[in-house]
Amino acid sequence: MICAVLASCLTAFGKPADVLRIKERARPRPGKGDILLEMLAAPVNPADLNVIEGKYGELPKLPAVVGNEGVGRVAAVGSKAKGFSVDDLVLPMRRGTWSQFMLADAASAIRLPREMNAFQAGMLTINPASAWGMLNGFVSLRKGDWIVQNAANSAVGRCIIQIAQSRGWRTLNVVRRQDVVEDLKALGGDAVVLEGCDLRQVAGDLCDGARPRLGLNAVGGASALNLANALADLGTLVTYGAMARQPLKIPNGLLIFRNLEFKGFWVSRWLASLPLAEATEMWGSLAVLSIEGKLRMPVHRVFPLTELLAAVEEAASESRNGKVVLDLRA
Repeated sequence: MICAVLASCLTAFGKPADVLRIKERARPRPGKGDILLEMLAAPVNPADLNVIEGKYGELPKLPAVVGNEGVGRVAAVGSKAKGFSVDDLVLPMRRGTWSQFMLADAASAIRLPREMNAFQAGMLTINPASAWGMLNGFVSLRKGDWIVQNAANSAVGRCIIQIAQSRGWRTLNVVRRQDVVEDLKALGGDAVVLEGCDLRQVAGDLCDGARPRLGLNAVGGASALNLANALADLGTLVTYGAMARQPLKIPNGLLIFRNLEFKGFWVSRWLASLPLAEATEMWGSLAVLSIEGKLRMPVHRVFPLTELLAAVEEAASESRNGKVVLDLRA
């Protein structure tokens, strides 16, 4: 029986080296409605870095265990926790995943097929869910329809390409680097162009004369306007990020004459409001795609929890090509 376990501990908001530590704590005991998870893997996401720095839209009460997503196996089940058995693979659906053990509420936790790869399962909650929510929540897409997106080489962008391909939708993808163009085409991207390309001029040709009805913006500024100009009349632009740190400036003509819609998307809020039937369908579909190899997220490097600060530093690097993941068993 393990009496003490390791967990991240955020004592203040600021630079990770100053405020983030690994500490021992007592192994949690499940209450009646809880399940105890032995955590397997958790990624280091940009949102986690923003939480550490105190710049995220919703911040935890300190001191706090960090980690917005991850996956674990059930180690113990509370007396009134229904639907789970020991060794089930589970998404906790709560923060605090950078820990060897954590409690999850059985009423909100998600059981996954036991055969899923742990690293892929640990990255399922934020990026694939974001892609699924935006692709299914704003425009009723038909087979053959086009979607245009920027930051297409990001984790969300790659999920958008793969999920769209599985549903028969096509993607026009905007990237900043020439060296990722062929990689995204091999992933299933139907058209890949470099940032700065005038999408208003070329979208019709690139999309076989059918302009995209849905645009997905993770950048903002001029890049977002470029996406909007590529859309068909009555199209929708969904903003879920602001990598350029520049506001979205909307010309009056796009509203008056083109009747475009501009929406925002925050996956945390969307998941909290998702009806159970829709959530069940989504998690089941994403799990099947992952098991079949049709939805894969690249892993840049794996760190043990004991090397947390090095993992956070690596995750903040712009040179990586994939996710930094914590192996919580190591």
